[in-house]
Amino acid sequence: MTQRLVVDPITRIEGHLRIEAEMDGDTIREAYSSGTMVRGIELILKGRDPRDAWAFTQRICGVCTLVHAIASVRAVEDALDWEIPPNAQLIRNLMIGAQYVHDHVMHFYHLHALDWVDVVSALKADPAATADLARAVGSRAPGSPGHFADVLKTLKGFVESGQLGIFRNGYWGHPGYRLPPEANLMAVSHYLDALRWQREVVKIHALFGGKNPHPNFLVGGVPCAISLESGAQAGTAVDMNALATVRNVIRSMREFVDHVYLPDLMAIASFYKDWGTVGEGVGNFLCYGDLPGTTMKDPASFFFPPGVILNRDLSKIHPVDLRAEEEIQEFVARSWYDYAGGKERGLHPFAGETKLNYTGPNPPYEQLEVEKSYSWLKTPRWRGKPVEVGPLARVLMLFAKGHEPTQALVQKTLSTLNIPVSSLFSTLGRTAARGLETKLLADALDGWLDQLIGNIRAGDFRTANAAKWEPSTWPATAKGVGFMEAPRGGLAHWIVIQKGVIANYQAVVPSTWNAGPRDPDNVSGPYEAALRGHKLANPKQPLEILRTIHSFDPCIACAVHLVDPNDGERIEVKIV
Repeated sequence: MTQRLVVDPITRIEGHLRIEAEMDGDTIREAYSSGTMVRGIELILKGRDPRDAWAFTQRICGVCTLVHAIASVRAVEDALDWEIPPNAQLIRNLMIGAQYVHDHVMHFYHLHALDWVDVVSALKADPAATADLARAVGSRAPGSPGHFADVLKTLKGFVESGQLGIFRNGYWGHPGYRLPPEANLMAVSHYLDALRWQREVVKIHALFGGKNPHPNFLVGGVPCAISLESGAQAGTAVDMNALATVRNVIRSMREFVDHVYLPDLMAIASFYKDWGTVGEGVGNFLCYGDLPGTTMKDPASFFFPPGVILNRDLSKIHPVDLRAEEEIQEFVARSWYDYAGGKERGLHPFAGETKLNYTGPNPPYEQLEVEKSYSWLKTPRWRGKPVEVGPLARVLMLFAKGHEPTQALVQKTLSTLNIPVSSLFSTLGRTAARGLETKLLADALDGWLDQLIGNIRAGDFRTANAAKWEPSTWPATAKGVGFMEAPRGGLAHWIVIQKGVIANYQAVVPSTWNAGPRDPDNVSGPYEAALRGHKLANPKQPLEILRTIHSFDPCIACAVHLVDPNDGERIEVKIV
């Protein structure tokens, strides 16, 4: 058996991901991606009322929060041909857009930046020089020499106590880190600023959905009533004062993105331009499309256009049909599941099966049996091909479609960093695309809010359509697919409703597309392909693996869950 380098868990927040790498000296020859816990949400949903499905599916993940609820209500609405009012669509767009901005900023600072920022090196920084650097890159976050001296003092206290706290787990001092101490101190300061900033951002979800995380949703619309009045006269939380609060939150979002996130992204990227040649995945990209200007039945109105790009060819966009049996299929040849027709076949999600069959080694184990099944993630394919989903896929789709703001941002980024277009297809490109997408979404939020306020002032207060609420109005059998572009990539839920209850439910999530194991033809997915060829400076500290995997923003909780209906929680993990 070939000995492999093992990183388990690999993620900073959703840690059920294991990477095993076969090494050729200091270079990764082959990599294997394994989801190490099982998801059973599809089984839990069978026999339940489809109008309640969103509340269950939203608990698939505590990081993505609203995305599974959106996909779920859209699946039911699609199955029953259920239209929602324009105001509901605008509110959903605002909530989704806010999720993007919040999620991407949190990912950059708290999940990915520390792959590039050496926290301990910041102890050597000169606060005055750090303030000069912050001004030079255009940052408008708190940045006086005194401010950075305070951050330095706090960080020093962490280190001298022997407990780095939130910065504890890192390969500090690794030779792969290149930022000067002042840049590291600036980034650490903005890490803390982002923690404070995000408390304001979640107000949008709380105002429209009642709470965050896991705001409330409603099949047929949104659960919030709106009013032109304000205060006690309104009788609703969503009045003109609340909408003014939303406007202020959007302003806060844009200011942070424009004057903290993007300057930091460009400053850090300038030290790592060689990563524009590292970490390409499979060269194929999928986007379902999302954020409609009219309805979900009008893809031409989507902010993110749907389509597939193959072999890096931006001159041709292939259409995508989520209902077509031959297009999207899930395979389990290397997964711990069985299909009634055999493990080698692929199933469209409408006919999907969730039959668990763990055949791996007894844990704890040294390494996976990769020639057999080795993951709790299934293997999705589009027309038999592996595809990458996520910010890079969406930015490439917008760029290929001639979206002028995207083209201008991409060209400016490439020019500023003095890197070629081919750098987009890399770890660096994937990270940059997330920042550019954040800018596009932050700028779009005001437009949706303007439309919503305009509708209200014109006398349209409708936020829900109850015409099909009663199951007696439903057909005996109905099928639907609810899709959206979650921050991490294309997400879709397929539902089959029979006699008013769920007969089958299948969710294909972004991290399954990107992190799934090999297919029946032994073809790798994006994670595994992206790691091939990486050189590691120190195999005992595989920082390079973290950089590329984190550039996809893995959220493996979306792919794994285990709950026993009789005993409840089955496993508890304590971090000490």
